[in-house]
Amino acid sequence: MADFLVLGAGMVGIGTALALQARGHAVRVIDKRAPGQETSHGNAGVIQTEARMPYAMPRDLATLIRYGLGRSNDLRLDPLAVPGAARALLAYYHHSAPARHAAATQHYSAIIAGATDDHGRLSADAGADALIRRTGMGEIYEREEDFEKRILSAEVLAAEFGLNLSTVTGTDLRTQEPALISAPAGAVVWEDTWSTSDPAALVQAYAALFVARGGSIVQGDARKVTENISGWRVDRDGGHLSAEHLVVALGPWSPAMLKQLGYRVPMVMKRGYHGHYHMNGQLQRPYLLADHGVVVSSMARGLRITTGAHVTRAGAPRNLAQLNHGSAAAGRLVALDGEVDDSQWHGVRPCMPRMLPMVGAAPRHRKLWFNFGHGHQGFTLGPTTGDILADIVAGRSDALTQALAP
Repeated sequence: MADFLVLGAGMVGIGTALALQARGHAVRVIDKRAPGQETSHGNAGVIQTEARMPYAMPRDLATLIRYGLGRSNDLRLDPLAVPGAARALLAYYHHSAPARHAAATQHYSAIIAGATDDHGRLSADAGADALIRRTGMGEIYEREEDFEKRILSAEVLAAEFGLNLSTVTGTDLRTQEPALISAPAGAVVWEDTWSTSDPAALVQAYAALFVARGGSIVQGDARKVTENISGWRVDRDGGHLSAEHLVVALGPWSPAMLKQLGYRVPMVMKRGYHGHYHMNGQLQRPYLLADHGVVVSSMARGLRITTGAHVTRAGAPRNLAQLNHGSAAAGRLVALDGEVDDSQWHGVRPCMPRMLPMVGAAPRHRKLWFNFGHGHQGFTLGPTTGDILADIVAGRSDALTQALAP
């Protein structure tokens, strides 16, 4: 049994802590905020097992120009962010070439495939099954030609990866979803995908399970990490913590923490926004509004609308253009009755240029471990990559672990 300190109390950090704990290690977690209060709180709440391919950067000039001019709600680009992000964006473009993307997909699909099983095990142990919806995820299309085109491509993906897919006309969708006030052309529904009505609450339930099994969570700002003869020391507000092993699972804050140890980790910081809205009725599953680049999902605080990506500077003010566009589109589909007070949020998705999370042993330090860079899928993959890291600690080495290695 070894002594571990995990930096980060999001889905990835808590999933890692539980996996190490299950293998007999003594584990503590530290974060400046309570579990599930940062990126793990702000996502669309989808355990997205249909997402077998990582998000690649478009390489055709027309799409890149459209993004650069702000003509797509899927992605907004702040031109002032480009110089500082140039290294990461160029690497992302390089790895998005078809052959490299196909190689990444081979490993990415392997880890995504186990996500619902891993969440199902933890949610049952944590007594949190009531927070899980096993009702799939839909993609709504407004135009008939777009709907028919998506059916063809979705059927190819479903056949390739063994996914359960159904298609629903707009009229039938209104029967399934009485809260809809208009009928789109139709929707494709990925039946295997799960979701939650409260992402933060699910992380908190897993954290409570970790504590009940003997772990501890320390709330404090980890400011400095130092290697010493016995392992690692973490300086924090009001003191320090020491452990034999250190795991960095800080999502978008991981590169800044590791910079003090000499690591330069390129990361594409994609900001996302959400807001909650009062609405009449409930939706039984989340839906991507494919024409508008947002996901809508009924949650504990109302209808959550979650945006796509905004590539901007770290300290830039909020830009609610994507959220406002998405809420207007959602209001034509369901009856909204105003925004929930104090419900707007923004945070950063930690996207690696190679489109795979960085999981494994640090290349230049003993007993230092990485588990971050999950992009849009940290909520989905936290328990899964936690298990993978715990296996690596125990000596696992195979093609997958080599692909994820820092």
